[in-house]
Amino acid sequence: MRKVKIITDSCADLNAEQLQKYGIDFAKMSTSCDGVESVATLTWTESEAHGHYNKMRDGKRIITAQVSAPEFARIFEEYLRKGMDIVYIGCSSKQSGSVNTGFVTAKKLMEEYEGSTVVCIDSLNASMGEGMLAIEAAKMANGGASATEIEAHILSVRKKVNQYVTVHSLDALKRAGRVKGPAAFFGNLMGVKPIIIADANGDQAAFKKVKGRQKSFEEVVALLKESMINPEGQVVYLTHADCAREEIDALVALIKQEIPCLDVEVGLIGPIIGASIGPDAVGIWGFGKEVTFKIGD
Repeated sequence: MRKVKIITDSCADLNAEQLQKYGIDFAKMSTSCDGVESVATLTWTESEAHGHYNKMRDGKRIITAQVSAPEFARIFEEYLRKGMDIVYIGCSSKQSGSVNTGFVTAKKLMEEYEGSTVVCIDSLNASMGEGMLAIEAAKMANGGASATEIEAHILSVRKKVNQYVTVHSLDALKRAGRVKGPAAFFGNLMGVKPIIIADANGDQAAFKKVKGRQKSFEEVVALLKESMINPEGQVVYLTHADCAREEIDALVALIKQEIPCLDVEVGLIGPIIGASIGPDAVGIWGFGKEVTFKIGD
């Protein structure tokens, strides 16, 4: 049986340790600020992330670009030449066109590399929701599963990813067109913190709103606790956009106090997701009940 390589993209927010541990690679997107283009890497340092988010704190808008066809061709061919099959798990098609570009590129390459399989999966998620699915797929690949077996499993669990994200300020969401200017102004003034989930269609949806930073932390933990199934056998994933270390340590302690999970793994929200959600955002993820909520419900 052919070995399978798991590939994701810059939206997955896996850290360097996770990428190496599970043998996952990622197709690179890019960002642009003040006309300067940069590769959207997931293996950035805390110092590099701090600089990225400080630009946003200073009012700069960071523009993002999806994975290009040449980038897909580069990374897919790297592993096809080694005789490997590929499972690409991409950011939700509601948030990025990358997975569609991946489909087109994969179809062309499978004609060129006879006998190969390149599967492209719309994760219906982003950030660590997408990253969790890549880890799940990598565990199967490392255990000898085929590309089609991995595809079937990921499609069966992608709506069981439970995400709860809260932001410190609505400014980045306003610049990204996610909320209206007046709503952002009055929301910031009143200390409103939306709780954002990935809905059943893969859209990012404001599930509920609370007032105050600490209350938002308590709420995301309570929501994940209620939605997780078998937390004792799971890791809870936490990512943040350059938050203070004290805040993250306190949130980790709260998760461990409330949710009997195996561990809490902490990482940074990457440059692509961070460009939309803004500095000091925090999210937590775990597998649990199937997500049925949709925008407009």
